[in-house]
Amino acid sequence: MSAGVRTPLALGPKPRILVVTLRRIGDVLLTTPLIRSLRRAWPDAAIDVLVFSGTAGILEGNPDISTVIAMPARPTPAETTALVGRLFKRYDLAVSTQSGDRPTVFALLAGRTHAGLFAEDGPALGRAIKRALLRRSIPATTGIHRVEQMLRLADVLGVPRVPEVVCPVSSPIESLKSGVDYAVVHAAPMYRYKQWTRDGWRALAAGLKQRGLAVIAISGPDPNERRYLDEVWQGAVPIHQLTWPQNVALLKGAQVYIGPDTSVSHLAAATGCPTVALFGATDPREWGPWPAGGLEEPWQASGTIQNRGNVWVVQNPLPCMPCGLEGCERHVDSPSACLDELPAGRVLEAADRALAKDPA
Repeated sequence: MSAGVRTPLALGPKPRILVVTLRRIGDVLLTTPLIRSLRRAWPDAAIDVLVFSGTAGILEGNPDISTVIAMPARPTPAETTALVGRLFKRYDLAVSTQSGDRPTVFALLAGRTHAGLFAEDGPALGRAIKRALLRRSIPATTGIHRVEQMLRLADVLGVPRVPEVVCPVSSPIESLKSGVDYAVVHAAPMYRYKQWTRDGWRALAAGLKQRGLAVIAISGPDPNERRYLDEVWQGAVPIHQLTWPQNVALLKGAQVYIGPDTSVSHLAAATGCPTVALFGATDPREWGPWPAGGLEEPWQASGTIQNRGNVWVVQNPLPCMPCGLEGCERHVDSPSACLDELPAGRVLEAADRALAKDPA
């Protein structure tokens, strides 16, 4: 256990616990090791999770969760008031997994006792207020993995760590042909600065087909994402729009998965699928996919091909990377030279290692 482990909280029998995680889909998925740690520590607890409505699907069927409470990302004052009334002091423990004001306030209002994060480099007054109001708190530390940050919350609550990312329940896909070896490719990150090139994806698909694999592309429900994927694949690769549980089933049966820094890449790693993740500006020390067996050795900031467990991270290690910024022009629609110049041969090399389960 970490040196920061404290005496466990005394919550009494069948406690009610709320975990607040108001972030994007991948962040919510990486909160599940904390939720599993709470479940193992208090097996009779009712554990609810407060999320944004667009992220609730990534928790579908999670056996550690009693109820998922979804709120709008931009609620009206009336919606906020109603939610506060629903949550107010209903929980024996409320945990904020973020250092921001909104999730912290929800934890303070919902819990009779509470825990959370404060920004280590934030304004001194805000840091002092959160430390004074939260029963137990730790700094939101930069340079460590998101899952490690969640496990440090388990430490501060005095419960044993369970470093396991928990996937949604698997749901079979009737249209998927059995007995066919296939690769799953997800080419569409949310933002331009995380995109690889269209030519790169096409060269990758051609190489995978030469290796005897059918190639299945997956898409989310966003019509802009689908338009982008139609441009990438131009009808040469079938595109499937699936639910999160169906994606789990698809990934569990795949010989390999290849994708950029997205929630799907985190999900693929958690299923145990051999996973190749393309990283550019994002720092893998904080956001590299968490292998199914845990991350025994942290990711390095940059390299060519790194391997941890069932995950291979591919980078084009320019001197400036990982910058941790939003591309070369510092906005979400910016190109990233480190990805635009990433050769398809290197990604195929990583795919070959993943297919062979070769760490070398």
